[in-house]
Amino acid sequence: MSSRAARANAIRALSMDAVQRANSGHPGAPMGLADVAEVLWRDLLAHNPKDPAWPNRDRFVLSNGHGSMLLYSLLHLSGYDVSLEDLKAFRQLHSKTAGHPEYGECPGVETTTGPLGQGFANAVGMALAEARLAAEFNRPGHEVIDHRTWAVVGDGCLMEGVSHEAASLAGTLRLGKLICLYDDNGISIDGEVGPWFTEDVAARFESYGWRVIRGVDGHDAEDVEAALKNAVHSDGRPTLVCVKTIIGFGAPNMQGSAAVHGAALGEAEVAAARQALGWAHDPFAVPAEVYEDWSCVRKGEGLQANWQAGFDRYRAEHPTLAEELERRMAGRLPEGWASGLHRLAGSAQDQMPALATRKSSQLCLDALAPALPELFGGSADLTGSNNTRWRGAEDSRYLSFGVREFGMTAICNGMLLHGGLRPFSGTFLVFMEYARNAVRLAALMGIPNIFVYTHDSVALGEDGPTHQPVEQLTNLRTTPNLSMWRPCDTVEAAFAWEVAVMRRDGPTALVFTRQKVECQLRDEQAFADIARGGYVLRRESGQLDALLIATGSEVPLALAARRALEGRGRGVRVVSMPCVDVFLGQEQSYQDAVLPPAVRVRIAVEAGHPDYWRRFVGLDGAVVGIDRYGLSAPGAEAATALGMTVENVVATVESALAA
Repeated sequence: MSSRAARANAIRALSMDAVQRANSGHPGAPMGLADVAEVLWRDLLAHNPKDPAWPNRDRFVLSNGHGSMLLYSLLHLSGYDVSLEDLKAFRQLHSKTAGHPEYGECPGVETTTGPLGQGFANAVGMALAEARLAAEFNRPGHEVIDHRTWAVVGDGCLMEGVSHEAASLAGTLRLGKLICLYDDNGISIDGEVGPWFTEDVAARFESYGWRVIRGVDGHDAEDVEAALKNAVHSDGRPTLVCVKTIIGFGAPNMQGSAAVHGAALGEAEVAAARQALGWAHDPFAVPAEVYEDWSCVRKGEGLQANWQAGFDRYRAEHPTLAEELERRMAGRLPEGWASGLHRLAGSAQDQMPALATRKSSQLCLDALAPALPELFGGSADLTGSNNTRWRGAEDSRYLSFGVREFGMTAICNGMLLHGGLRPFSGTFLVFMEYARNAVRLAALMGIPNIFVYTHDSVALGEDGPTHQPVEQLTNLRTTPNLSMWRPCDTVEAAFAWEVAVMRRDGPTALVFTRQKVECQLRDEQAFADIARGGYVLRRESGQLDALLIATGSEVPLALAARRALEGRGRGVRVVSMPCVDVFLGQEQSYQDAVLPPAVRVRIAVEAGHPDYWRRFVGLDGAVVGIDRYGLSAPGAEAATALGMTVENVVATVESALAA
């Protein structure tokens, strides 16, 4: 049997070899954390390399994702479908082993990490999902949801503000099955962190309500083992294990310095490290006995088999619960889940009064939540303003995140990645910017999170330019793989919610107004075409002279301008385009039927930055939008002062027709 040191050195060797071969990467963290990782992955982590999606596995998150070769080495050695050739292809085109761990590309990678701190926040979300599902599904004698979430973080993760948001909430929620290993090596890219990072991390986490295990020698396997075994015996609080390591451990001339953080060691130092570690093997060569001792397959299959036997007993006693849990973990929607939305859309079409679309969204949630028990909502301290809590919502399905937009969004990403819940989160549209990078990562991972953003224009009024979004709609629309809906009324809101829940390959942003808007009357075809993202809401009378393209609260403005223009003998069509990306995904014949290419006078109307709409209006058209920050004034006055008026739309159309 190989020693712990030999097994840890296999991680170090593979990590430095892969980085050296790529001439790119971060060998320092993998080499420094190898002893800690060997203890965790072989002795404590509940996982099955042959089934990376086993529902009751422990989740492992490497938040300092630049140290990705640590994770790839662990996956390879323990028996996942990550081959030696995959390690040799580290950081190469189309490789499983990307520069930072990428969710969906490599088995065993639970989340995309790299932007520091977000992996930690994802781990909080995973632990929160575990806790909520356990409370819902476990029964006496049947702990079918019972696993831990382990996160590794570095100094950089803990400097990022998102870690403060997430750690504070985790302590408040007492997520006792969350264990965070702090790699306290004192080095970042710029060198020793002392001049810019002097806080007492342990005291900080204690103040958040965490249990802290201090002073663990990260290169003493017995000390690490004792600390981690202590950590799993939670007292109901999350646990931070402070592990002191030497970055680049084993590289005799460079360890402990920033030189090993973010670059290949160089051939000479790799050779020196082999000698210092006593690793007398060629690059990428691991002895058979080390592989044999590292394999976690037999143990993992046994753990899963034992769990499955327990789940079968659970199913025998609680068949309905078992069926529901399996459905949720598989991501299947329940039968008839959208019927309430359909009824709402139908009744709104017939008789709904003018409403703010944030209120329309709440009506959608009222209709949706009873039929979709996995729905889990939350808001960043704005529940009463963004109407994200549905009628009768219990605390088990709704969470006040506090003023933590970034943490909330990253936590919801983690909840969705865990499985079993469909989270959505809410805040004002302008404060999406606080959460921007977590929104981006949801899109990059292709996970179907739902982001609810309200108070979507300068019409929110008196709070002024700090709260009035201008560029945010364009920001969201230009994010690859993110779908954004801006409904004009309750009917479009119902369609938007339905499409968001059905989507499986990326996130959706739902953008709603503060001010009331009238519910529009549509013919049967227009009603059906809402799902296409853009459709003809009002056809022209006679010859088609101009197109008005509008979204959200500017749809009524476009309709009023159409009436005025039709009174002048102009034939004007109004196109509502609540979701541009869905519209652009339609066949070209449909797009041309809605926006006939022969009609060159096209005017887009939206209370946001105009540049995005240039692609639709062309050289002969124009955009009635806002390219400056807002004003502190009642909403209608602010909109008027910034040109969002019927008169301005009419004048813009007439000017384009006269050109």
